[in-house]
Amino acid sequence: MEKLRLAVFLFGVLVVLGDSVKGLGGPLPLVIWHGMGDSCCNPLSMGAIKKMVEQKIPGIYVLSLKVGNNIVEDMENSFFLNVNKQLDLVCEQLAKDPRLQNGYNGMGFSQGGQFLRAVVQKCPSPPMKNLISIGGQHQGVYGFPRCPGEISQICDWIRKTLNAGAYTKVVQEHLVQAEYWHDPLNEDQYRNGSIFLADLNQENGVNESYKRNLQTLEKFVMVKFLNDSMVDPVDSEWFGFYKPGQSKETMTLQESSLYTEDRLGLREMDKAGKLVFLTTEGEHLQFTDIWFNENIIPYLL
Repeated sequence: MEKLRLAVFLFGVLVVLGDSVKGLGGPLPLVIWHGMGDSCCNPLSMGAIKKMVEQKIPGIYVLSLKVGNNIVEDMENSFFLNVNKQLDLVCEQLAKDPRLQNGYNGMGFSQGGQFLRAVVQKCPSPPMKNLISIGGQHQGVYGFPRCPGEISQICDWIRKTLNAGAYTKVVQEHLVQAEYWHDPLNEDQYRNGSIFLADLNQENGVNESYKRNLQTLEKFVMVKFLNDSMVDPVDSEWFGFYKPGQSKETMTLQESSLYTEDRLGLREMDKAGKLVFLTTEGEHLQFTDIWFNENIIPYLL
């Protein structure tokens, strides 16, 4: 009788913990974060990516993040909900999902790339194994989408007008894109005014937990689009940016103070072979199924 009771008890424990142990010996779950103006479940974007991954990796659990109560709110929040508040919501969602507790991979598209990096740095539990940033702007942007400032006087005027108010409290609190607006002509204003990116990139001091948490990644994959007209400068997709004080010449990650001072541990990760730099032809977030299957799927297996 005692053996029977013990067997029933153990069976009950397994039922309760079933979702928690799901994935052991199987594919690691994947968490996706969409970009600006998109939503978790658009059948032409994130919905198609989710379906493609599920077809290539049978049995995988794919969570496409929805920030808000519905798809409309999710899309609106990609413009107007303070990024740090979004992170609070997402970190809580990930922590409560029993299917993620043994770890997961992350894949962010456009601004979702730097947002998922923030998850790694700020919310290490559950742990992310690999981070794949597809067109993410890790050093921010200094240009209006599809309107690179250095090739058009009108575009340059637009970005300077935006920049005039980008670091005010009201704009920082309520316009997502202002939170990763990076003005190379006014680096001090950027460091002091940015409530998201400057903190994430340790511009005003080193938070050792940010650095330590990022270094737990096995691979940090960054994809740059060679014909991107949305991201200015496109080098931001590889952590490059404009040299301070001007907006024409760019520098690579390896030339930046972020790397030489190793504020995020990226130099150490680079030397350990943890940083992966990929390119693809085409416009922002435009790639073929063949390219995706050959270059991205291997990091999800």
